[in-house]
Amino acid sequence: MSHKIALLAGDGIGPEVMREGVKVLKAVQDRFGVSFEMTPYPCGGEHYLKTGDEWPDGAFDACKAADAILLGAVGHPDARLPNGDLAGAGVIFGLRFGLDLYANVRPTKMYAGVRHKIHDAFSEVWKPGKVDFVIVRENTEGLYTPARGFLRRGGIEELAVDSRVITRKGSERVIRYAFEIAKRRHGAPKDGKHRLTCIDKSNVTAGCQLFRRVYDELSARYPTVERDYAYIDAFTQWMIRNPEFYDVAVSTNAFGDIATDLASVLQGGMGVAAGGNIGDRHAMFEPIHGSAPKHAGQDKVNPIAMILAVQMMLAWLADRKGDKALAEAAVAVDAAVASVLAEGKVLTYDLGGSAKCSQVGDAVVEVLRAP
Repeated sequence: MSHKIALLAGDGIGPEVMREGVKVLKAVQDRFGVSFEMTPYPCGGEHYLKTGDEWPDGAFDACKAADAILLGAVGHPDARLPNGDLAGAGVIFGLRFGLDLYANVRPTKMYAGVRHKIHDAFSEVWKPGKVDFVIVRENTEGLYTPARGFLRRGGIEELAVDSRVITRKGSERVIRYAFEIAKRRHGAPKDGKHRLTCIDKSNVTAGCQLFRRVYDELSARYPTVERDYAYIDAFTQWMIRNPEFYDVAVSTNAFGDIATDLASVLQGGMGVAAGGNIGDRHAMFEPIHGSAPKHAGQDKVNPIAMILAVQMMLAWLADRKGDKALAEAAVAVDAAVASVLAEGKVLTYDLGGSAKCSQVGDAVVEVLRAP
């Protein structure tokens, strides 16, 4: 059986990291005997500048019909819609809302051989294995719903309004999803406990008060998962200071977005941070970095985040389809990444090396193909 994968390379460095992701998928095909039907679709700001559209007619339907979607990055500094929005954002939000990808899942894992800019300021906590948690963020409401606008009088923007929308339905399903992840994982590095941290600002905002009430209601159904609470401002310092305490965390849309970008520092930066946008029937996987147009075309950026996005996609497909070969492939890709990083000979500039993007992809593929 062939698995249909929609490829949305996008802008800037998106096509470069996508090439490395495709290399890995081809290596998986050869080693594990699975088949992928990979179909690319242009999208993003550069496509908008050329055509006036963020993506071609039919691309959304093709993504809907695919077994999974792999996204590179979107955004070009010169590409803006008439309303001022970034051209290409409509692709991401179109898929998140159009396919109801309500859970944004972002693992934070530190691999052996990876150093980051705050490494030397800390002690044993930064050793591999001490940073291994997942943040699950609600993905279809909150501050990113289109409940916003401007008051313009005499050509002057006098007022801007962004309304946050938190619903019981949205809260219930993403919190339940996070509890299920916590139930299946190996527990927090510090003590092995299955723990779900509710990140909110319920001391101030009504939406977060509803979110926390729903969390409390659902927690009774998961007696093996320990409850934990953190206001978002406190969480940002606790996560950096004591990352080994955390197993899984769940939050609203904007708070989760901010927390996960900060969390990437613990694993070596955006170049090794991947995420999944997951619903009940569809899923899209991506590196969480942006399009980085100043680095585009230089074959210098880190493709590990994209390769780990491929790994997440393989694991999701394996679980959804009950496919043992895909599950083994997901484990093998993770192990190949770990091997390359631990060896430390083929690293891009952000991890202290001088290797090219394509060389890192080749190194991962070489490990994958090894008997």
